Amino acid sequence: MTESSFFQSDLFVLGVIPALIFLARILDVSIGTLRIIFVSKGFKYFSAVLGFVESLVWILAISQVMQHLHNWITYVAFALGFAAGNFVGVILEERIAIGNLIIRIITRKDATELVQVLRTSGYGVTSVDAAGETGPVKVIFTIAKRRHLEKIIASIKRYNPNAFYTIEDVRFVKETFLPPLQKRRLFPLMAQRSKK
Repeated sequence: MTESSFFQSDLFVLGVIPALIFLARILDVSIGTLRIIFVSKGFKYFSAVLGFVESLVWILAISQVMQHLHNWITYVAFALGFAAGNFVGVILEERIAIGNLIIRIITRKDATELVQVLRTSGYGVTSVDAAGETGPVKVIFTIAKRRHLEKIIASIKRYNPNAFYTIEDVRFVKETFLPPLQKRRLFPLMAQRSKK
């Protein structure tokens, strides 16, 4: 079989082209998901580069669909690639875990131990006495990197398992206070001098 006859064959038209369209859609939709996340976090240069790659891959995929309008498999591959791309994009976003979060914890139980654990783990913590519907509560605020979220939730579940908590994305954080643990990590010489 010659090279030109392979490109005209049923295997290429019914198998290879749809597979390439499917993979291209996974790539462009995954990139699109990351681009939207980067836009929301204010990473304009990364967003611009990802937007260029996303649109280029999309044009390549749709051009193959348009060239093979007689082949319904390309339509299915295009749609399946879109669905799979959304799934892959969300998984990538979870793995990259870019940005900061604010975690609000409301608990009726004494939160002294939880606050202490969060502080010794290196998180800045603010706790406030408040009044809830059923009586006095403690409201705890902390801002952390997204990659630390699982560790914080594990601490909440361990020390205050019935606590109510909410998590929100934070676009910008101005660090005016560094917890002692973070100071020791960032400025080890200063920490040694302060002990003397």
